[in-house]
Amino acid sequence: MIALKPISDDHPALRASPLIRGILLLMAWIEEHGPIPLTPSTAFKRVFVEWAAHHFDWPGHRPEDLYAVNRVLNEQDFLPLMVIHDLLLQMKLGRHYKGNFRLTKSGQALAGRPAALFSEILPWWLTEFNHSTLSRFDAGAARPDWRIYLNILNVEAEGGVTGARLREIFCEDPTERDRPSYNDGLHALSLYVLRPLIWIGLLERIDGEPRYQLEKATFVKTLLWEATLMLGTDGLVRKSTRH
Repeated sequence: MIALKPISDDHPALRASPLIRGILLLMAWIEEHGPIPLTPSTAFKRVFVEWAAHHFDWPGHRPEDLYAVNRVLNEQDFLPLMVIHDLLLQMKLGRHYKGNFRLTKSGQALAGRPAALFSEILPWWLTEFNHSTLSRFDAGAARPDWRIYLNILNVEAEGGVTGARLREIFCEDPTERDRPSYNDGLHALSLYVLRPLIWIGLLERIDGEPRYQLEKATFVKTLLWEATLMLGTDGLVRKSTRH
Protein backbone atom coordinates (compact mmCIF):
# COMPACT_ATOMS: atom_id res chain seq x y z
CA MET A 1 0.00 0.00 0.00
CA ILE A 2 2.78 2.43 0.98
CA ALA A 3 6.36 2.07 -0.26
CA LEU A 4 8.89 2.57 2.53
CA LYS A 5 12.59 3.29 2.49
CA PRO A 6 14.75 1.11 4.74
CA ILE A 7 15.65 2.86 7.99
CA SER A 8 17.92 1.82 10.85
CA ASP A 9 16.77 1.42 14.44
CA ASP A 10 19.04 4.24 15.59
CA HIS A 11 17.76 6.77 13.04
CA PRO A 12 16.92 9.97 14.98
CA ALA A 13 13.77 10.57 12.89
CA LEU A 14 12.05 7.68 14.67
CA ARG A 15 11.96 9.80 17.82
CA ALA A 16 9.30 11.93 16.08
CA SER A 17 6.69 9.19 16.47
CA PRO A 18 4.66 9.42 19.69
CA LEU A 19 2.98 6.11 18.82
CA ILE A 20 6.20 4.15 18.30
CA ARG A 21 7.82 5.79 21.33
CA GLY A 22 4.84 4.88 23.53
CA ILE A 23 4.70 1.27 22.35
CA LEU A 24 8.43 0.80 22.89
CA LEU A 25 8.13 2.19 26.42
CA LEU A 26 5.22 -0.16 27.15
CA MET A 27 7.26 -3.09 25.87
CA ALA A 28 10.26 -2.06 27.97
CA TRP A 29 8.04 -1.80 31.07
CA ILE A 30 6.85 -5.37 30.54
CA GLU A 31 10.43 -6.57 30.06
CA GLU A 32 11.46 -4.96 33.36
CA HIS A 33 8.36 -5.47 35.51
CA GLY A 34 6.45 -8.31 33.90
CA PRO A 35 2.89 -8.34 32.48
CA ILE A 36 0.75 -5.23 32.97
CA PRO A 37 -2.05 -5.79 35.51
CA LEU A 38 -5.61 -5.30 34.27
CA THR A 39 -8.80 -4.16 35.98
CA PRO A 40 -11.86 -6.46 35.97
CA SER A 41 -13.00 -4.56 32.83
CA THR A 42 -9.63 -5.42 31.18
CA ALA A 43 -8.27 -1.86 31.19
CA PHE A 44 -4.73 -1.15 32.39
CA LYS A 45 -4.59 -0.54 36.13
CA ARG A 46 -3.86 2.97 37.42
CA VAL A 47 -0.32 2.13 38.49
CA PHE A 48 0.67 1.65 34.85
CA VAL A 49 -1.56 4.43 33.49
CA GLU A 50 0.10 6.96 35.80
CA TRP A 51 3.57 5.70 34.86
CA ALA A 52 2.75 5.92 31.15
CA ALA A 53 1.35 9.44 31.50
CA HIS A 54 4.64 10.64 33.00
CA HIS A 55 6.93 8.81 30.56
CA PHE A 56 5.23 8.83 27.14
CA ASP A 57 5.76 12.60 26.67
CA TRP A 58 2.75 12.69 24.35
CA PRO A 59 1.98 16.19 23.00
CA GLY A 60 -1.39 17.39 24.28
CA HIS A 61 -1.55 14.49 26.75
CA ARG A 62 1.23 15.27 29.18
CA PRO A 63 0.61 15.00 32.96
CA GLU A 64 -0.28 18.68 33.30
CA ASP A 65 -2.89 18.28 30.54
CA LEU A 66 -4.36 15.09 32.00
CA TYR A 67 -4.46 16.11 35.65
CA ALA A 68 -6.01 19.44 34.71
CA VAL A 69 -9.28 17.56 34.12
CA ASN A 70 -8.80 14.36 36.17
CA ARG A 71 -7.97 13.86 39.84
CA VAL A 72 -6.85 10.30 39.14
CA LEU A 73 -6.02 8.65 35.85
CA ASN A 74 -7.76 5.61 34.46
CA GLU A 75 -6.96 4.20 31.03
CA GLN A 76 -9.92 5.95 29.39
CA ASP A 77 -8.56 9.29 30.66
CA PHE A 78 -5.32 8.80 28.70
CA LEU A 79 -6.54 8.36 25.13
CA PRO A 80 -3.17 7.51 23.49
CA LEU A 81 -2.64 4.66 25.96
CA MET A 82 -6.13 3.31 25.28
CA VAL A 83 -5.36 3.43 21.55
CA ILE A 84 -2.04 1.61 21.99
CA HIS A 85 -3.77 -1.06 24.09
CA ASP A 86 -6.41 -1.64 21.38
CA LEU A 87 -3.87 -1.50 18.55
CA LEU A 88 -1.58 -4.13 20.08
CA LEU A 89 -4.54 -6.44 20.70
CA GLN A 90 -5.87 -6.01 17.15
CA MET A 91 -2.47 -6.72 15.63
CA LYS A 92 -1.97 -9.70 17.95
CA LEU A 93 1.20 -8.18 19.33
CA GLY A 94 -0.31 -8.39 22.82
CA ARG A 95 -2.99 -10.41 24.60
CA HIS A 96 -4.91 -10.68 27.86
CA TYR A 97 -4.08 -13.66 30.02
CA LYS A 98 -5.05 -14.34 33.64
CA GLY A 99 -5.77 -10.73 34.49
CA ASN A 100 -2.69 -9.29 32.80
CA PHE A 101 -1.60 -7.84 29.47
CA ARG A 102 1.29 -9.75 27.93
CA LEU A 103 3.23 -9.47 24.70
CA THR A 104 2.82 -12.27 22.20
CA LYS A 105 5.86 -13.82 20.54
CA SER A 106 5.32 -11.43 17.61
CA GLY A 107 5.26 -8.49 20.01
CA GLN A 108 8.36 -9.66 21.84
CA ALA A 109 10.20 -9.91 18.53
CA LEU A 110 9.62 -6.17 17.92
CA ALA A 111 10.63 -4.96 21.39
CA GLY A 112 13.57 -2.54 21.20
CA ARG A 113 13.38 -2.40 17.39
CA PRO A 114 11.78 0.96 16.48
CA ALA A 115 12.36 0.71 12.72
CA ALA A 116 10.83 -2.76 12.45
CA LEU A 117 7.98 -1.70 14.72
CA PHE A 118 7.26 1.36 12.57
CA SER A 119 7.18 -0.72 9.38
CA GLU A 120 4.84 -3.22 11.03
CA ILE A 121 2.51 -0.67 12.66
CA LEU A 122 2.18 1.92 9.87
CA PRO A 123 0.05 -0.05 7.35
CA TRP A 124 -2.36 -1.31 10.01
CA TRP A 125 -2.58 2.09 11.67
CA LEU A 126 -3.53 3.81 8.43
CA THR A 127 -5.75 1.20 6.76
CA GLU A 128 -7.19 -1.08 9.47
CA PHE A 129 -7.50 0.84 12.73
CA ASN A 130 -10.93 2.46 13.16
CA HIS A 131 -10.11 6.07 13.99
CA SER A 132 -13.79 7.01 14.28
CA THR A 133 -13.78 5.38 17.73
CA LEU A 134 -11.61 8.29 18.91
CA SER A 135 -14.26 10.90 18.16
CA ARG A 136 -17.16 12.16 20.27
CA PHE A 137 -18.99 12.76 17.00
CA ASP A 138 -20.43 10.35 14.47
CA ALA A 139 -18.02 10.78 11.61
CA GLY A 140 -19.06 7.64 9.79
CA ALA A 141 -16.75 4.84 8.72
CA ALA A 142 -14.57 6.67 6.23
CA ARG A 143 -11.47 4.97 4.87
CA PRO A 144 -9.13 7.52 3.27
CA ASP A 145 -7.47 6.81 -0.05
CA TRP A 146 -3.96 7.24 1.33
CA ARG A 147 -2.36 7.41 -2.10
CA ILE A 148 -4.24 10.67 -2.70
CA TYR A 149 -3.77 12.21 0.73
CA LEU A 150 -0.10 11.33 1.13
CA ASN A 151 0.88 12.50 -2.34
CA ILE A 152 -0.91 15.83 -1.97
CA LEU A 153 0.38 16.41 1.56
CA ASN A 154 3.85 15.50 0.33
CA VAL A 155 3.82 18.70 -1.71
CA GLU A 156 1.56 20.97 0.34
CA ALA A 157 3.03 20.27 3.79
CA GLU A 158 6.69 20.49 2.79
CA GLY A 159 7.06 24.01 4.15
CA GLY A 160 3.89 23.92 6.25
CA VAL A 161 0.23 24.13 5.27
CA THR A 162 -2.64 25.63 7.23
CA GLY A 163 -5.84 23.87 8.13
CA ALA A 164 -7.70 26.50 6.13
CA ARG A 165 -5.71 25.57 3.01
CA LEU A 166 -6.35 21.85 3.59
CA ARG A 167 -10.06 22.60 3.93
CA GLU A 168 -9.87 24.32 0.54
CA ILE A 169 -8.08 21.36 -1.04
CA PHE A 170 -9.93 18.41 0.44
CA CYS A 171 -13.44 19.45 1.51
CA GLU A 172 -16.00 18.12 -0.94
CA ASP A 173 -18.53 20.85 -0.18
CA PRO A 174 -17.05 24.30 -0.96
CA THR A 175 -19.78 25.96 1.13
CA GLU A 176 -18.17 24.52 4.26
CA ARG A 177 -15.09 26.69 3.83
CA ASP A 178 -16.70 29.72 5.49
CA ARG A 179 -18.54 27.71 8.14
CA PRO A 180 -16.09 26.57 10.88
CA SER A 181 -17.66 23.68 12.76
CA TYR A 182 -16.58 20.61 14.71
CA ASN A 183 -18.76 18.55 12.38
CA ASP A 184 -17.48 19.92 9.09
CA GLY A 185 -15.18 18.35 6.54
CA LEU A 186 -12.07 19.69 8.23
CA HIS A 187 -12.95 17.86 11.44
CA ALA A 188 -13.32 14.59 9.50
CA LEU A 189 -10.03 15.28 7.74
CA SER A 190 -8.35 15.82 11.09
CA LEU A 191 -9.84 12.64 12.55
CA TYR A 192 -9.10 10.29 9.66
CA VAL A 193 -5.97 11.79 8.11
CA LEU A 194 -4.15 14.48 10.07
CA ARG A 195 -4.22 13.06 13.60
CA PRO A 196 -3.22 9.54 12.49
CA LEU A 197 -0.25 11.03 10.63
CA ILE A 198 0.68 13.20 13.63
CA TRP A 199 0.46 10.31 16.10
CA ILE A 200 2.56 8.01 13.91
CA GLY A 201 5.10 10.85 13.63
CA LEU A 202 4.89 11.79 9.95
CA LEU A 203 3.28 15.21 10.47
CA GLU A 204 3.69 17.86 13.14
CA ARG A 205 0.92 20.26 14.13
CA ILE A 206 1.88 23.81 15.08
CA ASP A 207 -1.00 25.59 16.75
CA GLY A 208 -2.01 29.14 15.95
CA GLU A 209 -4.36 31.34 17.97
CA PRO A 210 -6.86 30.28 19.12
CA ARG A 211 -5.36 26.81 19.55
CA TYR A 212 -8.63 24.91 19.16
CA GLN A 213 -9.31 26.17 15.62
CA LEU A 214 -7.97 23.74 13.05
CA GLU A 215 -8.07 26.46 10.41
CA LYS A 216 -5.39 28.39 12.32
CA ALA A 217 -3.05 25.41 12.81
CA THR A 218 -0.11 24.68 10.52
CA PHE A 219 0.79 21.12 9.51
CA VAL A 220 4.33 20.29 8.42
CA LYS A 221 6.11 17.09 7.45
CA THR A 222 8.63 15.67 9.92
CA LEU A 223 12.05 14.20 9.24
CA LEU A 224 10.44 10.76 9.58
CA TRP A 225 8.28 11.46 6.52
CA GLU A 226 11.31 12.11 4.32
CA ALA A 227 13.29 9.25 5.88
CA THR A 228 10.65 6.59 5.29
CA LEU A 229 8.07 7.40 2.59
CA MET A 230 8.50 6.97 -1.16
CA LEU A 231 5.74 8.77 -3.06
CA GLY A 232 4.86 9.56 -6.65
CA THR A 233 5.01 13.31 -6.02
CA ASP A 234 8.55 13.28 -4.57
CA GLY A 235 9.85 14.92 -7.74
CA LEU A 236 7.46 17.86 -7.30
CA VAL A 237 8.58 18.74 -3.77
CA ARG A 238 10.59 21.91 -3.25
CA LYS A 239 12.74 20.87 -0.34
CA SER A 240 12.57 22.93 2.85
CA THR A 241 15.05 22.83 5.69
CA ARG A 242 13.73 20.91 8.73
CA HIS A 243 15.38 20.75 12.10
